[in-house]
Amino acid sequence: MSADARRSGRRPGESSTRDDILAAAAAAFAEHGYDRATIRGIAAVAGVDPALVIHYFGSKDALFEEVLRLPVRPSDVFARGVAAGADKLGSTIVRTFLETWSPPEQRVRLTAMLRSAMTNERAMHLLRDLLVREVFAPMTATLGVPDAELRATLVGSQLVGLALMRYVGRIEPLASASIDELVAAVGPTVQRYLTGDLERPAEAARTGGALAQM
Repeated sequence: MSADARRSGRRPGESSTRDDILAAAAAAFAEHGYDRATIRGIAAVAGVDPALVIHYFGSKDALFEEVLRLPVRPSDVFARGVAAGADKLGSTIVRTFLETWSPPEQRVRLTAMLRSAMTNERAMHLLRDLLVREVFAPMTATLGVPDAELRATLVGSQLVGLALMRYVGRIEPLASASIDELVAAVGPTVQRYLTGDLERPAEAARTGGALAQM
């Protein structure tokens, strides 16, 4: 290695260096969350100079956003659901969501996303924007149902809660339940959020009052 290469923090095989940094960052965010993960620590795991992390990504925020890139395209999820039929959309989304978590390398990245969002407002904003704006809002808007934004956030809350309990908290027996079991249990709820009737609290209160007077 030349002296210039050593001073710049560069090393042979630069085509893989960026991927090494991303893998180290995903592991750091998954283990420590956004606030406690550091550029210096990520660089040490990746085996590079911290300046090289900045060279590739510019900042910790930008590096985190890169780690958050979805391993599956929202349009593909929706197309898969439509192909299965409108009445199967909820179960198809739940299955796709759980299958996305299955590969170990993707689970690290997704765990990094959730753990960081639990402790940092910036990370929570990025997660919320990613799930609601890029995934579920376009889906509900395409379906043409009322209250699309509310439905999108309900679906997001269901899936994020499921992931927190299963993959981050590892709460049993949810953590070891099969994908088929969870699809059967959670799919109908997501289906109702997407296409079913959503009774607002005021309407529920009026209904309850009317029943009480009967």
